[in-house]
Amino acid sequence: MTNNDKSIGERVLKIALAVFSFLVLFFLFLPILVVIPMSFSSASALEFPPPGFSFRWYQALFSDKNWMEAMRNSFIIAAVSSTLALILGALAAYGLVRSGNRFVGILESNFIAPLIVPPVVTGVALYIVFGYVGLLGTFGGLIIGHTVLAVPYVILVMVVAVRAFDYRIEQVAYSMGASWVTIARRIMLPNILPSLLAAWLFAFITSFDEVIVTWFVSGAIPTIPKKMFNELIIEINPTITAIASLLIIFSTIGVWIFATLMNRKE
Repeated sequence: MTNNDKSIGERVLKIALAVFSFLVLFFLFLPILVVIPMSFSSASALEFPPPGFSFRWYQALFSDKNWMEAMRNSFIIAAVSSTLALILGALAAYGLVRSGNRFVGILESNFIAPLIVPPVVTGVALYIVFGYVGLLGTFGGLIIGHTVLAVPYVILVMVVAVRAFDYRIEQVAYSMGASWVTIARRIMLPNILPSLLAAWLFAFITSFDEVIVTWFVSGAIPTIPKKMFNELIIEINPTITAIASLLIIFSTIGVWIFATLMNRKE
C-alpha cells in the first residue's frame, strides 16, 4: 500500500468518525430540540410541532406559588449542600494527596463510593438512618443527603487540583515560618481557586437535579425535580416543558462555566 492510499484511508476514517460523532451528538440533543420548542407552544396540551408561539407556560410557571416554592427550596438546598460538600471534599482531597499513605487508593475509592452505589440504595439507607434520628422530612436531612451525594464529585475535581500543585512551594513557605493557615490562605487558595469554583458548581448542579434520594428523605418538602416527577404521575402538564427548558439552559450554562474554569486552571 502506497503512502497516498494510506493518506486517503486516514481521511476517510476521520470523515466517518466525524459523521458518527455528529449522529451521536444529534441523538443526545434530540430531546432538547423537542422540549424547548414545546415550552413556547400555544396549544393547551403537549403537541409537537407547536401550532403557535406563546409564553403562556412560562407565565403559568412563574405565577404558580407551588412551583416557586419548589424552585426556592431547590436553590437553598443546592447552595448549602454544595458549600458543605466543597469544604468537606476539599479537605478530604488535600488529606488524601498529602498523606503519603500507601492505602490512599483504597481510601479514595471509599470516598467516591456514592458514585458507584445505586441512588436507590443510598436513598433507602438514608431513609432508615434519618427515621431513627428524626431527620425525615426536614431541610437538615435533605441537605445532609445531598451533601453525601455531592462530596465525591468535589473530591474527584480537587484531588487532581491538589496533585497538580507543587508541594515544594508549601514546604518553602513553611520553612520560612508561614503557618498552615497562611499557606492555605495566601498560597493554596489563589492557585486552586478555579478548581474550587468548578467543584462547587459541579456539586450545585448535582444537588439541584437530584430526585431519587430527595424522594426518600424529603417528606412534604417540594423541590423542582420531585415536583416534576409528581406532576408527570398525576397528569401531563405542559408547564413541565417550561421548567424542563429552564433546567436545560441552567445545566448548559453550568457545564460551560465548569469547562471554562477548568481550562483557566490549566
